[in-house]
Amino acid sequence: MTDLIDEAADYVLELASSQRLNILIALLNKDLTPTAFAKEIDATKQEVHRNFSRLEKSGLVKKKVSGKYTLTTFGQTICTQVPSLVFLSQNRKYFEEHTFGDVPHKFQMRCGQLANSQYVKGVSKVLEQWKQIYKNSDKFIYEILSEVPLDLIEPLVKRVKKGVKFNYIFSESAVVPKGRKALLKKLGFDKLIEKGLIERKMEKNVQTVVVLNEKEACLMFPTLDGESDISEMFYSDDPMFHEWCLDYFRYCWYGSDVFKESKLKE
Repeated sequence: MTDLIDEAADYVLELASSQRLNILIALLNKDLTPTAFAKEIDATKQEVHRNFSRLEKSGLVKKKVSGKYTLTTFGQTICTQVPSLVFLSQNRKYFEEHTFGDVPHKFQMRCGQLANSQYVKGVSKVLEQWKQIYKNSDKFIYEILSEVPLDLIEPLVKRVKKGVKFNYIFSESAVVPKGRKALLKKLGFDKLIEKGLIERKMEKNVQTVVVLNEKEACLMFPTLDGESDISEMFYSDDPMFHEWCLDYFRYCWYGSDVFKESKLKE
């Protein structure tokens, strides 16, 4: 086992260079010669050639007859792990105060899909982006909620009345504002449920909050003590980010219980 760990450490050392990482990422898109890559990044030919040679010696890239380099299968696989490192390193301070919480390990391993996202901080900014997701929806709105911001209910219902499907998962311990029931009644929420435009389920405790439509999504991880936090979010319309959020919502949806209004307290 020690030998295997030492071998893995050698490969980590090969990745411990911004230029070598850039070479690997660049080769994901197209084959390159060291000379062409040196021009792209405005670096010396000697330095770039040396790094291409190191990567070739490590089995991450190989030289073709044309003189261009391409990723090996091993190199391609290693590159799939780089976005996870990018996401976590970019947001290291955030994760000093937050955790993946109840997110299953198989989704944590895919956190590289979240790398191309925008960090939004501040409750007012978060809620504004949240509303924008509602506004931009044409087909559906999916949510996993730990609390109900009262001023988001009306813009949501307006979209549903225009035919947008709304599926959501509520926490049994959700923070429910006073006046919610009266507002839902006024807006005809029950009728929308009867029409099949709204479906809802319930979980014992929601830690990770997700809001998405058919093309964009936002994601809020819990604090270190497991409490949901809607004061900070990651937002993106990147397809990979959206896929992660949609898959996570579906995973939670099929594992959730029947919705019971009686469990909620204003």
